[in-house]
Amino acid sequence: MNLEYFIAKRLIKGKEHKISISAPIIKIAIAAIAIGVVMMLVAIATGLGLKEKIREKITAFNGHVQIYNYDNNNSEVSVVPVSTNQEFYPDFNMVDGIVHIQAVATKAGIIRTEETFEGIIAKGVGTEYNWEPFKEFLIDGVLPDYSGELNSDVLISRIMASRLNLKVGDSFFTFFLRDDAADKIPNQRKFTITGIFDSGFEEIDGLYIFTDIRHIQRMNKWKDTEVGNFEIFLNSFDDIDQKANEIYGETVASLDTKTIKDKYYKIFEWIGLFDFNIALIIGIMIIVGGINMITALLVLILERTPMIGILKALGTTNWSIRKVFLYNAAYLIAVGLFWGNLIGLGIIFIQEKFRVFKFPNPKEYYIEYIPVSIDLWTILLLNAGVLFLCLLMLLIPSYIITKITPVKAIRFE
Repeated sequence: MNLEYFIAKRLIKGKEHKISISAPIIKIAIAAIAIGVVMMLVAIATGLGLKEKIREKITAFNGHVQIYNYDNNNSEVSVVPVSTNQEFYPDFNMVDGIVHIQAVATKAGIIRTEETFEGIIAKGVGTEYNWEPFKEFLIDGVLPDYSGELNSDVLISRIMASRLNLKVGDSFFTFFLRDDAADKIPNQRKFTITGIFDSGFEEIDGLYIFTDIRHIQRMNKWKDTEVGNFEIFLNSFDDIDQKANEIYGETVASLDTKTIKDKYYKIFEWIGLFDFNIALIIGIMIIVGGINMITALLVLILERTPMIGILKALGTTNWSIRKVFLYNAAYLIAVGLFWGNLIGLGIIFIQEKFRVFKFPNPKEYYIEYIPVSIDLWTILLLNAGVLFLCLLMLLIPSYIITKITPVKAIRFE
């Protein structure tokens, strides 16, 4: 039988434990642990959720990795075409972790209506384009279908539709400069709006419209096998740098690769700060919870001084007595963890299902509601870390037990 555990269990279940002078302090310590766990869970879930949502939105428009002609990779528009007659297209099987590859092309233009005009970049897409993320962004109409003959259907953003005072079903003229001669009459195309989307990224929404890639190819006098660049989707964002290097190694010398981290480095530097904020909150909460547990432990030791003296008189070692109080403290921490997880995960679940909490200024975070994301391993690791670090902090104050002499302790009142 584990003697230290047995004594700690009797102390915890004893009636005097609930009516002792240490009871309020113990409750405060448990509450501090619970509140700390709630704060940590919410901080992790919101930080990870926001990072994932921003990544998903940027990826929807660009893929994880882009393959360009070297003359194009610093330009938002396609200048020098890339042939689709590549070993990696349409199935990129040489690198593991790639789930999709698609060919696109972009061209700058101006939308002109009777009332106003707006500069845009037309993004030409083909039949293999991944529309799945846009199903979430779509707020009106339907997504365009370019699987048949060339058509004039386009997808535009809510911001652009508002600026131009357009709606689903409306048509408009777009003018594109000729690449071969700027002094010639611009190419003119009439498009019809089939759908309106809103991703929350004003920088992207206010710039791009989606059209059939064959319009771009015809205006640029490209062949059917020539496109602006390729967009590659990976099954894990965490491997983006490694996979980008592998993809680069599988392409010909005239092609270059770029990740969305490189293209939107300012945004990714910003969301990289979320990790620091999460770590800071976790550190502060563990320190606060640990200090409260230290206080509770010292009060427990003071209250049980006569018992400590009796145990020492019976020959119990200092470490065994310290273990009794550490078992007691571990129980209190476990109670705090239980309530903290119950409340914290409850808040996360409610936010995930009902999106109760929203950003006061959605434009700054590219999303209206506060997204949450957390997995089982993160929860288990957090709980184990809190328990371990708090107990580690309690080793030092429990050392005071070694300074207690049996004679004085038994007489202590």
